[in-house]
Amino acid sequence: MNTPDGFNSTFDSRQFRNALGMFATGVAVVACVADDGTPLASTVSSFNSVSLDPPLVLFSLANSALSLKSWLNTPHYTVSLLHTDQADLSNRFAKAGSDKWQGVRPVRGPSTGLPLLPNALAWFECAAYGQHDGGDHTIMVGRVLSFRTRQLSDDQPLVFYKGRYRRLAQEAEPVAADDGLYLHAW
Repeated sequence: MNTPDGFNSTFDSRQFRNALGMFATGVAVVACVADDGTPLASTVSSFNSVSLDPPLVLFSLANSALSLKSWLNTPHYTVSLLHTDQADLSNRFAKAGSDKWQGVRPVRGPSTGLPLLPNALAWFECAAYGQHDGGDHTIMVGRVLSFRTRQLSDDQPLVFYKGRYRRLAQEAEPVAADDGLYLHAW
């Protein structure tokens, strides 16, 4: 087996971040309500499935986030997976500040009553299940209490790749995975 040239064993944070940016991700907004009743939200690209049984998902938050303490104490939160036309919402909730919800009319989750972004591709209501050290981030694992997906023919996810929003190419005919082929060994 040949070893490719150019591997970095010294970690320049920018180069490492650029390498991680080669993995295309969807974009989600996570939301909760702080103890004082303030609705909080943050854009994440770290949303992931963890388990089908029990139904678990995860995302991570920077330990430097001003609202991290509230997130660590919340018993419930929501996840809204963004549609390709929701880059403005992604930008809004990616910034620090207290006026993120101004002008946004959230829908309320039926299980928790917490805010969800309107017109998202999918919504998840979660109970806090676990928190794990992730270096300069905290990994938040949630048990899914309820979920809903939008089923429109033009549904396309907001994709983040190489530090920019992207769109999926339109296919003439979608390619289905083999029935026996599952990601994550499902």
